[in-house]
Amino acid sequence: MCCFSGPIERVADTNIFARSVDNGRQLLVYAMTIATRNDVAMILPLPVPPNPPEDAVRFIDLKGYPEFFQDMKLGFPDPKPRSLAITGAKSAAAPDKAEPLAVVQVGSFEASFVPAVKDFGRLDPRFRLPDKTWESLPAYKDYGFAVFKLKKEASTVHPMAFEFPRKDPAKIFFPTVHIHDGQVHENAAFDHALYCQKREGDRTSLPDWRESAVPAGRFMKLDKTQGIVVEGHCYLKRIRGEQKNQDTLA
Repeated sequence: MCCFSGPIERVADTNIFARSVDNGRQLLVYAMTIATRNDVAMILPLPVPPNPPEDAVRFIDLKGYPEFFQDMKLGFPDPKPRSLAITGAKSAAAPDKAEPLAVVQVGSFEASFVPAVKDFGRLDPRFRLPDKTWESLPAYKDYGFAVFKLKKEASTVHPMAFEFPRKDPAKIFFPTVHIHDGQVHENAAFDHALYCQKREGDRTSLPDWRESAVPAGRFMKLDKTQGIVVEGHCYLKRIRGEQKNQDTLA
């Protein structure tokens, strides 16, 4: 699960894939099942370099590969996902007069990159968190944010994918922090499947990750991933139960 701008009734089967690429950038794919009665946004914090340009994030349309994570799971055991109930969160105040952020159509989603917390005022108020939420998260004051707008009829949504620059290009980043009801809790209930591929030069130690038995080309349709997944082995880590509420690095 991630951060949502409003009330979510149910979210389950969260899957994230990540891989480092050239120029200190990283690819990330995110998918889950969701139930909501409202139009909300999913907000993913990103550890970007200082003052990133508004086009720093490249969104990738994976509408043509909705089974991305179903195929990924073929290389690993596939336990039944669990669900988490979430109650509502209030929207932030009306937007200020700053120029609105760019919105791009990415498959079934509208997506935006928010360069910094201060720029959330340039988004539709339905797709923001309350200002007080970010006051509770001072570590994110220098982060950027990928925002995906989800429609209320959404249930199983196709994977959301993008490429972004990292402040620390030698570490693989997974956005796993939870925000419920606009509030931040020290601990949270996790039920995540994290996948990655290693790259030469990463300071990536994976002693508690499971390596796929065969290379990715044996269970993924590599041509449909648009270069996100490459030939080579994948790795899986499951995070479950009550955990410290934070993002994950590998």
